[in-house]
Amino acid sequence: MENLISLVNKLQRACTALGDHGEESALPTLWDALPSIAVVGGQSSGKSSVLESIVGKDFLPRGSGIVTRRPLVLQLHRIDEGREYAEFMHVPRKRFTDFAAVRKEIADETDRETGRSKQISSVPIYLSIYSPNVVNLTLIDLPGLTKVAVEGQSDSIVQDIENMVRAYIEKPNCLILAISPANQDLATSDAIKISREVDPKGDRTFGVLTKIDLMDKGTDAVEILEGRSFKLQFPWVGVVNRSQADINKNTDMIAARRREREYFANTPEYKHLAHRMGSEHLGKMLSKHLEQVIKSRIPGLQSLISKTIIELETELSRLGKPVATDAGGKLYMSMEICRAFDGIFKEHLDGIRPGGDKIYNVFDNQLPAALKRLQFDKQLSMENVRKLITEADGYQPHLIAPEQGYRRLIESSLITIKGPAEAAVDAVHAILKELVHKSINETMASPYILPLEWRLQMQPASLWTG
Repeated sequence: MENLISLVNKLQRACTALGDHGEESALPTLWDALPSIAVVGGQSSGKSSVLESIVGKDFLPRGSGIVTRRPLVLQLHRIDEGREYAEFMHVPRKRFTDFAAVRKEIADETDRETGRSKQISSVPIYLSIYSPNVVNLTLIDLPGLTKVAVEGQSDSIVQDIENMVRAYIEKPNCLILAISPANQDLATSDAIKISREVDPKGDRTFGVLTKIDLMDKGTDAVEILEGRSFKLQFPWVGVVNRSQADINKNTDMIAARRREREYFANTPEYKHLAHRMGSEHLGKMLSKHLEQVIKSRIPGLQSLISKTIIELETELSRLGKPVATDAGGKLYMSMEICRAFDGIFKEHLDGIRPGGDKIYNVFDNQLPAALKRLQFDKQLSMENVRKLITEADGYQPHLIAPEQGYRRLIESSLITIKGPAEAAVDAVHAILKELVHKSINETMASPYILPLEWRLQMQPASLWTG
């Protein structure tokens, strides 16, 4: 079963490499179909501390305001032994063993996408962590929900973050890890509010209560953790975050996990819940549930992938042959295009394809009809012929027909038919131009003749004029 999460990790990485990473789309995508866990919480809710506790390493940027400004797809891989390391998808074949460098790379890669502004981007960062202290799990860390924009951010930043978060968690295959601080009223929790909107029955929502140790004296979170205050389909999990002093002193995360277990085991209010409290239990529970969800989705994923493969193969077939890169290959392709065009153009002229019959119509109908409308009877009447011959050669007798007179007679007749003849030529010229453009388009449209790249670059109107 552990291989299922690894398989989904690979599919998610492939989706991102191909540009399918959760953006809004009019068509269903593989990314949308893949089960995932999105981490949702308001600013200062302890979201980063929960993730670092699950991983067992300090690796997330910290600071005031909106620190997470791009989705972080965090893929955890359990290894049996060896040194812990991290890899980024955008820095292939480079292993990070210093997790302070991981934190810096997350910040730098965010700036590369958004500039050194405080704006957000929906393009995710892919981070894989390999460690013997983690469970196989994939989490998507989303920007923290906020209520006000800070200096350097657009007024729409609040709505932009909410829209981004909503775009991830409203998908039915997305599990929601809703982070809420215990020292604030749960009714004001940003994570619970938006989770309830997209998952009103709580079927996909896991509630996590942070900062339990920071609650006012005399109060506790038992009602929430037992599901009496706000019921979800899955039990609430409480965690104890590291204090700021622990963070400043770089307290060992493994030791912090141990102290967290001791807190729940030794606090009277939480002893009966200690077996399902803490970040370590949270990671194992999420991993187990994610495996179950993936297993239930396998038939649908197989069907979607098979359907997509067929559609892509059909599209590739339609796009045509690959473009040649060497001079000989380009010359051969050019000759193939010319031969294809010649064959298609000939088929139009021969009547195999439509259009060539228009030329025959010009000579068989249009030109004869125009000639019939001319006044040849008057022009070639005996009286007119006698007049032209007399004007040309006078009254002197001829043994043969007077040449000058015939010349004038022929010239006047040619002038008469010049108009219809030129009109016929123009009509045929227009038809031939139309057939040339049609033949070019048909040649370009054929995937068996012309590759897509060439089809996009060639413009019939600029290749053939007149």
